[in-house]
Amino acid sequence: MILGERPDGPGAGEDSSRLQDDSSIRKDRDSVLQMQPCQLQSQRARLHQQISKELRMRTGAENLYSESVTIPMIPLGLKETKELDWATPLKELISEHFEEDGTSYETEIQELEDLRQAMRTPSRDEVGLDLLAAYYSQLCFLDARFFSAARSPRLLFHWYDSLTGVPAQQRALAFEKGSVLFNIGALHTQIGARQDCSCTEGIIRATEAFQRAAGAFRLLRENFSHAPSPDMSTASLSVLEQLMVAQAQECVFKGLLLPASDTPDNCPAQLQLAQEAAQVAAEYGLVHRAMAQPPVQDYLPASWTSLAQVKSQHFCALAHHHAAMALCEGSSADKGELSRHVFQPSTTCEPQGPTASSIQKMPQHPEECRKLAKAHLKRAILGQEEALRLHTLCRVLRKVDLLQVVVTQALQCSLAKYSELEREDDFFEAVEAPDIQPKTHQAPEVRMPSLSQMKVTDLFHRLGPLSVFSTKNRWRLVGPVHMTRGEGGFGFTLRGDSPVLIAAVVPGGQAESAGLKEGDYIVSVNGRPCKWWKHVEVVAQLRGVSEHNVSLQVVSMLPSPEPRGTGPRRPALLWSQRECGFETAMPARARPWPILGWGRKTKQSKTGCHPDFCTNRNCVTCP
Repeated sequence: MILGERPDGPGAGEDSSRLQDDSSIRKDRDSVLQMQPCQLQSQRARLHQQISKELRMRTGAENLYSESVTIPMIPLGLKETKELDWATPLKELISEHFEEDGTSYETEIQELEDLRQAMRTPSRDEVGLDLLAAYYSQLCFLDARFFSAARSPRLLFHWYDSLTGVPAQQRALAFEKGSVLFNIGALHTQIGARQDCSCTEGIIRATEAFQRAAGAFRLLRENFSHAPSPDMSTASLSVLEQLMVAQAQECVFKGLLLPASDTPDNCPAQLQLAQEAAQVAAEYGLVHRAMAQPPVQDYLPASWTSLAQVKSQHFCALAHHHAAMALCEGSSADKGELSRHVFQPSTTCEPQGPTASSIQKMPQHPEECRKLAKAHLKRAILGQEEALRLHTLCRVLRKVDLLQVVVTQALQCSLAKYSELEREDDFFEAVEAPDIQPKTHQAPEVRMPSLSQMKVTDLFHRLGPLSVFSTKNRWRLVGPVHMTRGEGGFGFTLRGDSPVLIAAVVPGGQAESAGLKEGDYIVSVNGRPCKWWKHVEVVAQLRGVSEHNVSLQVVSMLPSPEPRGTGPRRPALLWSQRECGFETAMPARARPWPILGWGRKTKQSKTGCHPDFCTNRNCVTCP
């Protein structure tokens, strides 16, 4: 077609229509191009939200609900950490402060690094707990020997938050020790959550594990301040402790449920189960309220909060179900017991239900008992339905099919029992079931981690006893000093063990002429290191030289850079060396050591800077 001609013929309409279609396509394309930035921003926003939620669910190694035949527990993931170079700062400190060849301790440093590397991924069993405890014990040794206000290795400890995955770093060794102790508690939760609660042995192990976990978190909460990560804050540790106590209480209920399931017509057993279930519901109710409070709700997984609420509703419904079973099967005496203890405030625990004025008297007539049992079953049915509703509202819990199965089974059981009691003439019944008062016959105990059971030896044992050879003290190496036995012996008096102390120097004697002073420690006899020798061993070696010369090396203590009573105070301590399971002997004033050491203060001794002498009081002047 020539430009400017008017389209004619049969194809003209088709061309016009084609042009209109092309125009509409271009408009659609332009509108799509205009919408693409908005869509991309929305996609990025949704992706960012998804990543944020995944980070919130990050728990170090894993954060999965346990697979078991009963309602699942909540395990806590381990904190992750970066690799750490101990070699460079420790070699430098050993060379400069201890005046020894730092390269000669490469074996000990490598063993320490291997231990730390292994504890980053411990096995989820008792072996993993022993590994964490062993590393923690070595940290206590390192703290006592290498870390002080005067001198410490230049290290930076990196750890990731167990709840949010956010990294944190500090130079304080207390951060490293606290993170390891947190992982000890977290590993206990994983061990407890993986137990088979369908048997008595599994329930006992799970209960013990959750109690140990609660003890670890309490230990952190009571001795840490200014935590650098949310999972180790006071609020988080308090919630985690409450959660572990609730899960231990749930295990107690499961332990009672196993034998009672074989005798459903046993009224006292059903009565006890009703109160125990009410106690579990009360514990999870406290946990849910604590999780819903700021700032914990901002970084705690929302699925945990939902699960605590579901469990509270579930066990409250179970309490009403077992109360109904007791009403149906019990005798008059049993029902009187039910009236006195289940529907009235208990003297051993705080009531969670109605006040004394609203308590209903227990009916004795079978028909009245049947109606009251139906009322309890109705509350049980409504409670289980509410638990299922809450379960479906949480996206994470919807994936936990086992939880839905357990709640559904409990609902069906209550519905079946309700159908048995249903009658055609029950249209006008107006019985209202009272609340079940919580009570437990086995309250969980918060048990501290059994760190003292792990016997370890100081890796840097060759540096000498911690009472003297640490960065808290300063000394000067003297010798070797060569002496000959005179008519009055060597002219000094020895006292103590490991190391042996020169308690006195005879004026004009051989020791004074050689430059030895009172308060010096003997560290070598005839070229043999004797920092760890006992008093009798040093005396025997000196007496055996006969008329020959003896060569001694001693260390003379220098004024401390941080005298006690005037220097900065050390944090409060928890355990002594013996309680931690350490084998190295220390004088009484040198312990207990700081186990954590964040923002805590304690009274300091006003005595001098030198460590106490050994408790061995045998004072001998060498002949």
